[in-house]
Amino acid sequence: MSEELEQHSSLISLLEDADMLRDELSHLSDSNSDAYQTKLDSAISQYNKCQDIVERASMFSPNESLDDLTTSDMRCLVIPFRIAELSLKEKSPDRKVAIQRSMEQYKEFIALCDLYDLVTPDEMSAARNAWTKGLISSLPPDPGARRKAKIAQFKTEKELESKIQSLQCNAIADEEDQRLYFKALLRLAIMQTIQALEMIVLELDILAKGPIMFEDPMKQGDVYDSRSRSPNTNTYDDKLDNTPAHIKGGTLLSKDGKPLRPFTLINKRMQAKSGVFRPSHNLPTMTIDEYLKEEQKRGGIIEGGGEKSGIRPEWDEDDLELSDRDTMKAREWDAFKEQNPRGSGNTLNRG
Repeated sequence: MSEELEQHSSLISLLEDADMLRDELSHLSDSNSDAYQTKLDSAISQYNKCQDIVERASMFSPNESLDDLTTSDMRCLVIPFRIAELSLKEKSPDRKVAIQRSMEQYKEFIALCDLYDLVTPDEMSAARNAWTKGLISSLPPDPGARRKAKIAQFKTEKELESKIQSLQCNAIADEEDQRLYFKALLRLAIMQTIQALEMIVLELDILAKGPIMFEDPMKQGDVYDSRSRSPNTNTYDDKLDNTPAHIKGGTLLSKDGKPLRPFTLINKRMQAKSGVFRPSHNLPTMTIDEYLKEEQKRGGIIEGGGEKSGIRPEWDEDDLELSDRDTMKAREWDAFKEQNPRGSGNTLNRG
């Protein structure tokens, strides 16, 4: 019994450490940095240790219901989801292997949740289709109905997130709130798992159609450069750097398939056809009004002047501030004229 308690306490401490590392990752912006990847590997390693302890203890059984699980055991249901979620962020030379590893963890998570009737039939059908790389999305094919379904799904996720945040404050003291908190957390994780599986299947399909990735980049260079480094001069060479100067036309390829002159992959016939009815000069790209607006924005048009510039505004006798300002201006001008009489500044040229 004491060994089980020690194992349980070590599991809880490992889970807390892993959750703490996961929270720290959410505050790092660059997922490709070495610091992020190092902390990511530590978090995955901690979650893997927790998963090993859960498997050795045979914590989950198909003969139990969700009510039979303790609150701390409910917390362990989300471990495979955390591993899968973090594995997708790994920077690996072989992306396909990382995706498949994440997919296996998602599969284990859905299987665990299905034991306790937490997965709906539509979600289970979508998950099974993911294992066979079939159609995953349970949304309707009609664009309008699909948009409404996505909006409803988004609202449900936001409601679950707000519920989780509100329950997280009370989950420390009340055990009932803790169970509600973990139920909401599992519900949100299941919805995010189905969405992640849909993206994984699409990405695997793209990777299957893409070029073969080499583990060592030098091997790829050796494949492409083997012909250029070959000592045999009779072998095929696709380089056109040493094209003879006298070749300025004629056939493009020799009988052996070797290029005789540089060429570009352009359909000149279609290019010439498109320029038949084209004017020789450059056509305008904007109207005169648009040009004037742009010039006005840049400050290239001087406003004012004309007949309206000579029209003075009518005097408002009720505006006391304006009249006081004009009076002070007139007084200052009179004082300036008294201090500086006309001609006082010109003392050199007086006759």
